[in-house]
Amino acid sequence: MLNGAEAHPIQSATRALFDRYEREFNAGLTGEADLEAVAALYAACFIAASPAGVFTGKNDEELRRVSAKGFKHYRDTGVQRMTVRNLDISAIDDLHGLARVAWRAIYKVEGVQKVIDFTNVYLVRLEGDSAKVFGWITGDEAEVLRQHGIG
Repeated sequence: MLNGAEAHPIQSATRALFDRYEREFNAGLTGEADLEAVAALYAACFIAASPAGVFTGKNDEELRRVSAKGFKHYRDTGVQRMTVRNLDISAIDDLHGLARVAWRAIYKVEGVQKVIDFTNVYLVRLEGDSAKVFGWITGDEAEVLRQHGIG
């Protein structure tokens, strides 16, 4: 969390961003994804890093296609719901921030509920009054799922 009497504008904008992010993600898990609303969470260009490597992308039809495919993958692996457990936001400058998002994933696999907690780091940028994701760093999701007997 940011310190000081006055909250930085990036803080409230990032909180609103991840409220929308959680809502849109969960809509996608029900098969009711609004791919335009999902795309609106992201800047025009972005960077992503995971154990698989680093890549860049654009907020275009490919992002919408990959998002739809991703939601199907999560449904197929048994994800029922994703919630933000904690959001820690650090301002970098007047336009940029870093958000550590502690997520909780609720899975249902073979009739058994499994809870998996993980943290992703997001780079966000103010665009007007709204924050947009322009980068993220994730851990090894496939390995975590294997450790929980999912996949």
